[in-house]
Amino acid sequence: MPTVQNLSPVLQETDLIRRAVAGEADAVRQIIKTHNQRLYRLVRAVVRSNADAEDVLQEAYLHAFAGLATFQGDSSLSTWLSRIALNAAFMRQRAQKRLKRTAPPSGTGEAEIIPFPHSSATSIDPERAMAQRQLLHLVEEATNALPDTFRLVFVARVIEGLSVEETAAVLDLPPATVKTRLHRARKLIHTRLEEQIGPVLVDAFPFAGTRCDRLTEAVIEKLGLAK
Repeated sequence: MPTVQNLSPVLQETDLIRRAVAGEADAVRQIIKTHNQRLYRLVRAVVRSNADAEDVLQEAYLHAFAGLATFQGDSSLSTWLSRIALNAAFMRQRAQKRLKRTAPPSGTGEAEIIPFPHSSATSIDPERAMAQRQLLHLVEEATNALPDTFRLVFVARVIEGLSVEETAAVLDLPPATVKTRLHRARKLIHTRLEEQIGPVLVDAFPFAGTRCDRLTEAVIEKLGLAK
């Protein structure tokens, strides 16, 4: 009998679902960890708040695992979970809009930015790391400023790397609509970045800090001036 590791991806997923339905905690953990990043980003693209995204995602997981036994396999587990998470996000979004219509205005705090993964490299120069963070922040801001419909497609296609067909299935859109919205999202982001990236590029290709000090001391040593 083949082990789980030797099963095809489809059979592995089926086995994982069976174990999760049976209440096996490790299987539930594996499903969550496998899909967490994608679902979080999709939800975050709708609700535009880190805290709300976490709350919505938790609710979505509870709903999904409560109904996992009904999963028929008509789509991938990823697509099924994505739809549940997005439905939960849209419900939260509608509730927030209703609240805004009835509540008096309060404060002018800006929306938080979608968190993108940062490099974990420890050997990168601090100056280059700072420049990368600045660029990343601009991309995050530009993405966050997109209209809702464009932002969701952009996050799915560009950030998560879903295909046109996968994005269409997750968002329940025609593939042609996905392509059109992605094209418009890219144009909007390109325009916004063009307006803001100039000041950041002043610090491009940095040669300061650690690298500058290292070269300076090497020259001093070769000149025989080191003390």
